[in-house]
Amino acid sequence: MTIKATYLGSNGWIIHFPNKRIIIDPWIAGSLVFPPGEWFFKGTLSKEIKVPEDINLILITQGLPDHCHLPSLEKFSKDIDVICSKSAYTKIKELGYKSIKILEPGENLINQGIRLEATEGAPVPQKENGYIIEVDNESLYIEPHGFLDKKIEPRKLKAVISPTINLNLPIFGSFIKGADIIPELIKKFNPNYILSSTTGGDAKFSGLLNRFISIRELDMKLDCELIQLKSMQSVEI
Repeated sequence: MTIKATYLGSNGWIIHFPNKRIIIDPWIAGSLVFPPGEWFFKGTLSKEIKVPEDINLILITQGLPDHCHLPSLEKFSKDIDVICSKSAYTKIKELGYKSIKILEPGENLINQGIRLEATEGAPVPQKENGYIIEVDNESLYIEPHGFLDKKIEPRKLKAVISPTINLNLPIFGSFIKGADIIPELIKKFNPNYILSSTTGGDAKFSGLLNRFISIRELDMKLDCELIQLKSMQSVEI
């Protein structure tokens, strides 16, 4: 069996397990704006993405706009089940989804044969979610800021979805810690594949905050395959 992963850009993915399709943190339409407004931070898609079909589950890692993007979530059928972090719940509920469940770090559940375990993610400022996802014998881990829950027991996973660079701000330091966390992820999960996420895609960014962001690249040899996809590219692993 294989997993097919399609990168939507930014934090967004479609993960196609055998007979199950999960969409994670989709940004497919409209602008991405962080408070207090466009002057501070704005993202614009070069091209909007057609609403993906046959989605079994929407999975949201955080309540921030680049993960819980309401203009995008508005476009999906409200009959699709949603699993989300606590901070995202109220926002998604207002869109009219019929089935929304909060999963907090340390909790797990099974939805439509999809086993989900929430892990402790980035403190932005409240602690958000990462997830370990298992369907049949296929498995992967995703956390979009490069924060690893130290309480996770080591285990073998097929793939890890993570940022692979650091993004830094003066005074505040790294708010994306991909370059730092990759060695720990490899040690914890011994993955066959790492799929680079969070900082790619076909979008343009502007605003005051964007001017101060600096980048540090990953600089190490990996014992697994690193996959970097462009927006709407897919890979079977």
